[in-house]
Amino acid sequence: MTPNNISHILVEVRYSETDAMGFVYYANYLVYFEVARTTALAELGHPYWEMEKEGVLIPVLRAHCEYLNPVRYGDKLIIRTVRTRLGKARIRFDYEIRREGEETLLTQGFTEHAFMSPAGRPLRPPVHLAELFPDAVQG
Repeated sequence: MTPNNISHILVEVRYSETDAMGFVYYANYLVYFEVARTTALAELGHPYWEMEKEGVLIPVLRAHCEYLNPVRYGDKLIIRTVRTRLGKARIRFDYEIRREGEETLLTQGFTEHAFMSPAGRPLRPPVHLAELFPDAVQG
C-alpha cells in the first residue's frame, strides 16, 4: 500500500530531450520533476491553475538533482514523488526516477517551494492545501 503523500507517473523519454551523447539532457530532469509535481497536485484535486485562481503560488526556492545512471531516448520512466511540509509556508517534493519494471535508481532529487501571494509575499496556505503536505519527519 502506498502512503497518501506519494504519487507515481510514467514518462517516456522523447528524442528531443536527449543531448549529442544520446543521454537525457541534464536540465530536462527538472522538467520531469515539474511534470510529476503538477500531475500529483492535479490527481489530488488541486491543479496548479486552480491554486493560482485562489491566489496561491508555489515558486521553487531550491532544486537539487543527482544523476546516478544514464537515461536514453525511448526509456519509460517511473517518477515517484513524495510531498512533505517543511514549515508553515514551505513545502518539499522529493523525486526518484527508475525505468519501468526495474529497481535501479537512475536519478533522485528534490524541489523546495514557498507558498506566496501573486504579489510575492509569503503566506500560510489554505487548510485544504496544507493538508496535502504531511509534516516532515525531523531526524
